[in-house]
Amino acid sequence: MKFTKIDLSNIVGISHDDNYLGLVIDRGDTIDVIEIPAPVAAYEGLVQLNAVVSDDCADSVNFYDLPGVETELHILPVHSTMANAVGYDPDHHLLQVEFKNGSVYQYEDVDEEIWEEMKAADSTGQFFNREIKGNYFSRRLE
Repeated sequence: MKFTKIDLSNIVGISHDDNYLGLVIDRGDTIDVIEIPAPVAAYEGLVQLNAVVSDDCADSVNFYDLPGVETELHILPVHSTMANAVGYDPDHHLLQVEFKNGSVYQYEDVDEEIWEEMKAADSTGQFFNREIKGNYFSRRLE
């Protein structure tokens, strides 16, 4: 068996038709729809995988939902082709990004040093793609 690390966090929808797997991918500033040749079993496998992951997430404790934990962040507007605003909660090491398409994601376990580097970066989008994307657990809020 061969293992490969795959980041599926940006896939927001899947479909299957005429031996093609359709994937809806949130790129932050755009939404792409791609089709790749695949048997219906690939679609069914992804649906099963989603059920397993969703069950695991539902059973885990999310400390952002605990009483007394503030999830609202102070948001800073940014001049970027990728994002409208970014924010950070230093108590919980939580980074929040509001993308140009209106989607909002939170990234967990982001050190304050990374946050400071992001604020100082010449390009928020390039920094995000190099340092954040795919390196931290994320969840979509909107």
